[in-house]
Amino acid sequence: CSLQAGLAVLLKAERLFHSSYHSQAVHIRPICRVSHWFAQLPCDRAACLFLAQDASCLPVSWELRQTLTVVFDFFSSGQGKKDWSLFKMFSRTLTDTCPLASQSKVYVDISPKNKEKELLEVSPPPTSVHEAVVQGDKKTYAVYDLLSPSLFNTSRSLNVQLKWKRPQDSSEMPIPTLHAQRYVGGYGLQTGEICTLIYNTHPYRAFPVILLETVPWYLRLYVHTLTIITKGKENKPS
Repeated sequence: CSLQAGLAVLLKAERLFHSSYHSQAVHIRPICRVSHWFAQLPCDRAACLFLAQDASCLPVSWELRQTLTVVFDFFSSGQGKKDWSLFKMFSRTLTDTCPLASQSKVYVDISPKNKEKELLEVSPPPTSVHEAVVQGDKKTYAVYDLLSPSLFNTSRSLNVQLKWKRPQDSSEMPIPTLHAQRYVGGYGLQTGEICTLIYNTHPYRAFPVILLETVPWYLRLYVHTLTIITKGKENKPS
């Protein structure tokens, strides 16, 4: 459908590239096509070759997954307000679904900071509500199913909006369970360095971390100088 219908309508270049952060990724992996209990089992090439020798793995399928991550900072650019909408972020709204899509949904995190009172409201009303546990915390998501016939019946476009009922509390930004800080120190190839600090604020749970660094063009990295220190002790990466 390209930019004619579906979620890709929101991919307006001048809005995406002027955001605080954007990242595009392409993931390709082999998947064995088999007819018994481990159908569609993701595996690396060695595992698939092993299964093929066992006559249990049919010709390998290749899965292509494309992702786009964008961060808009309306808190600093909107005079301390965290209200947002699809039109405010992308200068566009959703008008139709892509006929080729088997699934097309928009998830909005509506988890309240205060358990006693709901501090935010989302409009229009979602088609459903989904609850999940993310990093040990219970999350609530408003789900907009673009394939639902009733979604575009009331209006010709979908402009999801989120408003805070108590703006005076908007200055208290919640600290995520996992967050990171990075800074560049030293100068030149002799003493230049990149320091990345990763914090886990969960009271008892540990999480696996995959770190992807974007290296400034003026720095040259030497892998043999990589050191990882956790709680004062050196930690060997996998």
